[in-house]
Amino acid sequence: MISMLVTGGCGFIGSNFIQYVLEHESDVHVVNFDALTYAGNLANLVDVAHHPRYRFVHGDITDRDAVRAAMRGVHSVIHFAAESHVDRSIQDSGPFVRTNILGTQVLLDAARDANIERFVHVSTDEVYGSLGETGSFTEETPLAPNSPYAASKAASDLLVRSYVHTFHFPALITRCSNNYGPYQFPEKLIPLFISNLLRDEPVPVYGDGQNVRDWIHVRDHCAGILAVWHRGRIGEVYNLGGRSERTNLQLTHALLEALGKPKSLIRYVPDRPGHDRRYAIDCSKSERELGWRPTVAFEDGLRQTIDWYRGHAAWIAAIRTGEYLKYYERQYRSLVSDAS
Repeated sequence: MISMLVTGGCGFIGSNFIQYVLEHESDVHVVNFDALTYAGNLANLVDVAHHPRYRFVHGDITDRDAVRAAMRGVHSVIHFAAESHVDRSIQDSGPFVRTNILGTQVLLDAARDANIERFVHVSTDEVYGSLGETGSFTEETPLAPNSPYAASKAASDLLVRSYVHTFHFPALITRCSNNYGPYQFPEKLIPLFISNLLRDEPVPVYGDGQNVRDWIHVRDHCAGILAVWHRGRIGEVYNLGGRSERTNLQLTHALLEALGKPKSLIRYVPDRPGHDRRYAIDCSKSERELGWRPTVAFEDGLRQTIDWYRGHAAWIAAIRTGEYLKYYERQYRSLVSDAS
């Protein structure tokens, strides 16, 4: 039995990954190490809470003693834990520097001491910056992060790279496009818009709505990470994308149509500072070397995602309270004023 430490396993992608591993890897025991910050939710893993190959450990990746204790007997680390929302990083970059950079350094040192055999660092396409109207990010694209969040992830990527080259540390890096699917915290575009529209509330579209993102279903992303863990080459970077570019406005119209809501619910709000115009991932290296490719068509995945949120009203209601509402009001003051 192989023991795999998953950091940030109560978050959106981490919780989907844990469920995916338990479904597909019969010889893997998963240790979920999570600080349970605002986006970490034990309810995301209620279906596997008593699984014989799953164990939860409450801890912060910047806590050296807690990390070292959780690392005992572990074969591999899959590192998801991160502050991940661009808007929040613009409001306050401090937590992003602490968790994403310092936390990664603590994990790397503990993993070296524990002689970990495989360390997969999960990153983002945002470290590459912004594209023009054509072209795609490859693994050779220079890093040019444009938000405090992206900068903190780029810094953590470079730390991982330095440990590979300086200490021959067995790490790999994945960089993925925008994820969507079940259990995503409703501050990101798709779950925010779905949860608002289900309540007939307006949805905030930044600027002119023409910013382009490449979308990948979270289960495809999980399959890609597992393929990197199994077959990736130490020290390499692997891009994972959905080959599904959409402008934010196109996506908004698709959600309105799927939910039967009027376009009058669209509210244009001032653009995000430094908003990257376009992302697109070239994932041909992962397809070629790992035998992986995205399989969920965006239209099917979006419909499944809408159905999931429709069927989990209690999960959404438990989140849309307290601090979440305060954040929403800070971020979208004009929208809140308009709705009132």
